[in-house]
Amino acid sequence: MQTVRKDVVVVGLGAFGSAALWRLAHRGVRVAGVEQHSIGHDQGSSHGDTRLFRIACMEHPGLSPIALKSLELWTGLAAETGETYVRQTGLLYVGNPGSKTITGPQAAGVPVELLTHEQVVARQPQYDVQPGQVGVWDPGAGICYPERNVRAHVAAARRLGADVHANTTVLAIEGTTVYTPTLAIEADQVVIAAGAGLRHFVPDLPLKHTPTPVNWFRPKDSADFSLARFPAFIWEFSDEMSLWGHGSDEGYAVKVGADPVATVNVEDAVARAFPELEPKPFAVRPCHVTDSPDGQFLVGRISEHVTIAGGDSGHGFKHCAGIGELLAQLVLGEPAYCPTDFMNPHRFS
Repeated sequence: MQTVRKDVVVVGLGAFGSAALWRLAHRGVRVAGVEQHSIGHDQGSSHGDTRLFRIACMEHPGLSPIALKSLELWTGLAAETGETYVRQTGLLYVGNPGSKTITGPQAAGVPVELLTHEQVVARQPQYDVQPGQVGVWDPGAGICYPERNVRAHVAAARRLGADVHANTTVLAIEGTTVYTPTLAIEADQVVIAAGAGLRHFVPDLPLKHTPTPVNWFRPKDSADFSLARFPAFIWEFSDEMSLWGHGSDEGYAVKVGADPVATVNVEDAVARAFPELEPKPFAVRPCHVTDSPDGQFLVGRISEHVTIAGGDSGHGFKHCAGIGELLAQLVLGEPAYCPTDFMNPHRFS
């Protein structure tokens, strides 16, 4: 077995891992990344053509600086490559006035616009908005592109000198040595960002794996569900169900998901919420969500030489470039650009 020496090795090159590889390589670190599948694969959670991009994050006010950092980094990368990694078409939150869907974005510390019930109805006639519901408009939000962005992270890292081992299984991590069938990578630091597989390497983490379908729908007749007219949304449709998605553009159709996944019939939900959509999805793709108990990420050191990133709880991709920057700072002992306590992996100990 061949042995190589690196400063840092990153295990898992999905959303968080690919971004960490890029940001470490950007600093001139001798870094290697190992991915069990191809780069930009569809076997984890970093796929599905598009993901919502939100700045006014209702889950925690500490997430907005991370989303803004992702926007900054992706904008800079786009200037280098000519590709688009974020489309800022805005996002509409809809719900009852006192719900987290409405109060959370307003508490995020970024500019938003509160919309009355009448304004929501006038703005989005495609919705069957429930009586009394209101909206919050996040103007900097929109969509991003998981497969494209992951590939761009890894390509940028390679240009900066990173070694990438795709389609390579990690057999074991012993201390700071990562073993594959043909290679042992010795390093000073290890970053583990293995998605649902994070539990395999750190079994005491309180993570739950939830297979989640990604659904695509077609409009009836000539109903206008283009991205420009039907931008990204999160809608607390009732006490029992929330819907999320965005309109069609660039060759993809209308995307709608429902929560909680285990109890919601998405066809019935779409028929009720969007009468002008064909309720039967024409495409369904599996996605693997890994939840932490409080819905927040697990990002930080678990020992002197091992740092982890996971528990994306279904909304991690929009933050991944910013998380990659944080991981690089944590690994190298740099000051973090934002508070990270709410993501500390030891909070459940």
